[in-house]
Amino acid sequence: MYLILTSRPGQFRTELVEGLRRIESCDYLFFGRCKARFVIAEVASDCRVAVIDETPPEVVNHVPVKFFEKFETVELARAALRQLVHEDDADVRLVPT
Repeated sequence: MYLILTSRPGQFRTELVEGLRRIESCDYLFFGRCKARFVIAEVASDCRVAVIDETPPEVVNHVPVKFFEKFETVELARAALRQLVHEDDADVRLVPT
């Protein structure tokens, strides 16, 4: 099972914890600026994802993986991310990191 972790620089970030394994990551660029970072992670065991609010005061929430959308395969997770970008839209890109 796989899930997509999202971070928005300056707003919040998600962090891998024990029980999650990074498969790949990419930046979502909008007019050349990074608006979000995505990590496709494999769920190895039931765990809680750390979601950290980056605006003061910094707050850490531990969200169970059951609340995240899950994908059976890495390709299905990739397809979900590709829906954010249209081929004819030159100002929006997903860039592997």
